[in-house]
Amino acid sequence: MNYFFSSYLVTIVGLVLAYFWGEHVHQGSGLTTVFIAFVLSVLEVSLSFDNAVVNAMKLEKMNEKWRRRFLTWGIAIAVFGMRFLFPVLVVAVFAHLGLFEVVKIALTDSKMYEHYLHLTHAPIVSFGGTFLMMLFLDYFINDEKELHWLKWIEKRFKEMGNIKGAETIVTLIFLFLTQHYVVQNERLYVVLAGIFGVVIYLLIDGITQWLEQKEEESTKLIAQTVKGSGLMGFLYLELIDASFSLDGVLGAFALSKDILIITIGLSIGAMFVRSLTMMLVEKKTLGKYLYLEHGAHWAIGALSLIMLVSTFYKVNEILTGSIGLIFIAGAFISSLIHNKKLRENVD
Repeated sequence: MNYFFSSYLVTIVGLVLAYFWGEHVHQGSGLTTVFIAFVLSVLEVSLSFDNAVVNAMKLEKMNEKWRRRFLTWGIAIAVFGMRFLFPVLVVAVFAHLGLFEVVKIALTDSKMYEHYLHLTHAPIVSFGGTFLMMLFLDYFINDEKELHWLKWIEKRFKEMGNIKGAETIVTLIFLFLTQHYVVQNERLYVVLAGIFGVVIYLLIDGITQWLEQKEEESTKLIAQTVKGSGLMGFLYLELIDASFSLDGVLGAFALSKDILIITIGLSIGAMFVRSLTMMLVEKKTLGKYLYLEHGAHWAIGALSLIMLVSTFYKVNEILTGSIGLIFIAGAFISSLIHNKKLRENVD
């Protein structure tokens, strides 16, 4: 309960705001608006459970101060930045409109805003798809990795660890395979956005590794390095969260065209995901359930493929949400079986 108190509080405030906004837009629609916001929050949680596991894995390596900043500063960025400002910025860039003009359109003409956002759909998911695919491959393509869940295929990934830059090569291959099916006038933007996703991942990952090496090499730089590593880890987590949120933001328009209701609903879900993340970290759940990390990364891999495919083909949101839960549930069950066998061996 302690972990989710702030989430329940945000839920109450958010649903109250949704009610009054619904009544303001159209008298008598307040309860309908509350229901839509609630469904959107459930959608966000279902799409982002794997995100919580990955976030927990990264947060375990960060100190308490940066963990709390992720929950406070991070939620502000997630709510205002990714659920409201980011789509507005993307529309402003691609539609060649002023930022304030796009905000006005989003608040007063939801159909036109949805139209502009639809036009930018392919480049947005291309960026998120390649970023997440790099994250997925970087976890499995590692010649030092010893623990495997789906052993046959994960061992093949491990063997690829001898090839320098294998994850980048594979990601770019998938990008160029999928862009072949994208309509001609969007193809260049899709490819550039995908390449940008790869570059951003390599940049953040490279800086993080450099800081970790510095920490190991020099005790004099430990304090400075930990500080920098915390900042880079925070930025790294925010980018991961941003990539995960793309499908939720875009899919939300199937339920509502109102940007404020979408923001409220997805923000409630994002708060629950962060509370779940903190619970996983502090209860050391990942250490108890050995294959959860594997399941989460397989869910990320599936999501990255879905996002790349969605640059040219609409993928049902139910598939997007359920496939991640299937991988997580499978990994959890495998972990339980593993733990049971260990106890039997001890006995």
